[in-house]
Amino acid sequence: MEAVATETARTELERSFLESFREKRSPRDPQWLVEIRRAAWERLREIGFPTVREEDWKYTNVAPILRVPFAEAPETELRAVRGEQRPHPSPLPEGQGTQLVFINGRYNAELSSVVPGEGLDVASLREVLATRPDEARPYLARIARQANGFAAANAAFLEDGAFVRIPRGAAVGHPIHLLFLSEPAFGPTLSHPRNLVIAEPGSQAAVVETYVGTAGELYLTNPVTEVSVGDGANLDLYKLEQESTAAYHVATTEVRQERDSRFTSNSITLGGAIARNDLIVRLEAEGADCTLNGLFIGSGAQHFDNDTLIDHAKPHGTSRELYKGIMDGKSRGIFHGKIVVRPDAQKTDAMQTNKNLLLSKEALVNSTPALEIFADDVKCRHGSTIGQLDAGAMFYLRSRGIGEEEARDLLVYAFASDVASRIRIAPLRALVERHLGLRLPGGTS
Repeated sequence: MEAVATETARTELERSFLESFREKRSPRDPQWLVEIRRAAWERLREIGFPTVREEDWKYTNVAPILRVPFAEAPETELRAVRGEQRPHPSPLPEGQGTQLVFINGRYNAELSSVVPGEGLDVASLREVLATRPDEARPYLARIARQANGFAAANAAFLEDGAFVRIPRGAAVGHPIHLLFLSEPAFGPTLSHPRNLVIAEPGSQAAVVETYVGTAGELYLTNPVTEVSVGDGANLDLYKLEQESTAAYHVATTEVRQERDSRFTSNSITLGGAIARNDLIVRLEAEGADCTLNGLFIGSGAQHFDNDTLIDHAKPHGTSRELYKGIMDGKSRGIFHGKIVVRPDAQKTDAMQTNKNLLLSKEALVNSTPALEIFADDVKCRHGSTIGQLDAGAMFYLRSRGIGEEEARDLLVYAFASDVASRIRIAPLRALVERHLGLRLPGGTS
């Protein structure tokens, strides 16, 4: 009876949340964009929000998110925040690279800056859709497939976000930083940033997504990022999630790779009461190469869920995946990683590794790596570990005069920094390492 009552209550919450949505319209919107929003709205009404009965969500209950009466920040609030010109956190030194700033999901031109002379096309997606929509049309809502209700809601509310296009053959020397700041001044705020990153053939660039918010505030950030990596292009995508510990973050990133392209993702999850990251990479042409690195560090009652899919569709593809989790207190971490090798994807070489460290008896990690192989000439492997600090390593350090607490901190820091060291942008790597020193018990960087 209790389970039935809970499901009934959940249905009521979901219905209430659905009723708060409205179809966005503007006289300048092209018809194809109106159709995208309308189709997403219908899909949302059809599938609703995910439940623990779904395999991909069985460890993450989103009912706490649906209980909150979230609302989009009004334009009046946005103007007030713009007028205050508040300082904002950034993992990159001022003046280094192009930076687009979004407050509560909307572009802030005053805080943004673009490095000239690199042939880079960066703008507010809202501006692009209003002035040159045909440049976004071949990609927008055609890479991300609205696999769950949150992604469908993002498309239904599609309004603003970052538009990044790296021209054919261009090598951008500075990182492109996308900063998303949530400041819910008038109650729980809901934002749906929509980002479109296009790396044209032969181009090379690094893009950094940072999500932060006012400490202690309750809000929901529901971003979707679509990435197209053209023939022979080389794109690094970094994501640093540092939301308020009272906030919720549900994100979807979908990537489409073409022939001989290279894509690298580095995902760092540190904030939020509940944080869910879906990362889907489709290697749709021969010779594509992708690398996925991830680090999630939870404490207290934080709940972090990482769901990845690498889809090999064509021959001679290569993928490497390394995710590490460190959970303390009563926190819970989830890693669900799947590699799919299609029948035509002969000569695929794929490896997936997930390692997790539990620092308390009440912390918990669920790890489910998976391979689905439909080709016979491939080299694929995966592995997963969950455990505590290595007793042999502790003994080795203690036997050389290092105190027990210092030895413990050293081992934990070394475990985490293995992923942090893979970050190629030095200022961002230094920020993550400093954060590790602050977050881990007694740690120093």
